[in-house]
Amino acid sequence: MSDVESNGAAAPRSGEWFATTHWSVVLAAGQQTLPQAAEALENLCRTYWYPLYAFVRRRGYSPEDAQDLTQGFLASLLSTHALGAVHPTKGRFRSFLLASLNHFLANEWDKARTLKRGGGQPAISLDTAETRYRAEPSEDMSPDRIFERQWARTLLAQVATRLREDYEAAGKGPLFNVLQVYLSGEKGLAPYRETAGQLGLGLDALKKAVERLRRRYGELLREEIAHTVSDPAEVDEEIRYLRSVVAAR
Repeated sequence: MSDVESNGAAAPRSGEWFATTHWSVVLAAGQQTLPQAAEALENLCRTYWYPLYAFVRRRGYSPEDAQDLTQGFLASLLSTHALGAVHPTKGRFRSFLLASLNHFLANEWDKARTLKRGGGQPAISLDTAETRYRAEPSEDMSPDRIFERQWARTLLAQVATRLREDYEAAGKGPLFNVLQVYLSGEKGLAPYRETAGQLGLGLDALKKAVERLRRRYGELLREEIAHTVSDPAEVDEEIRYLRSVVAAR
């Protein structure tokens, strides 16, 4: 199974949760700069800041300059003026962020060095960001490609965190720790019979437990992607796109 996969999860009923997803709230705010829209945008930026940092670093900026530029861009984006300029048109938050960052770097990068850190924007740890960046493949990779890859990885990490929290809240953290390997498509995993013996479960019970894990993963994946698109119809297309990004070498 691919890392980015719907796992056969059913689509949301009548857009029940989609109506309040982060990006849809921002778009719906239009020129009104509603407080909930500002909060939704900040939540998205807090989650997906690292792909922006990786993009700026791959553009050739030093770690310190990349931190300042990313911090300055987020500060600008989260300002009341910037939020009011967001129009209720179709689009993916991923594409909006990259286009906005390119504009910022082309026209306002020199201002970022004078912005004070803090001010409500998502905090960036230079040590953490640079450690992650130095672990990137050394082969020639365009800034756009590294942004897309890190976007997909960040989204998947967010889904995995939410799934773990679900299991821990239900008192099933140890079960998740054992079964999470079956979310990947890697070969050479322990046979079901061996894992069933480790957990003290019957083979059928283990298969059902893995099926439930994958189903819930698929549901959370769809929800997380819905946070970043403007229309429920775009979720499946975004899943397919991110699957291709993760699979690309």
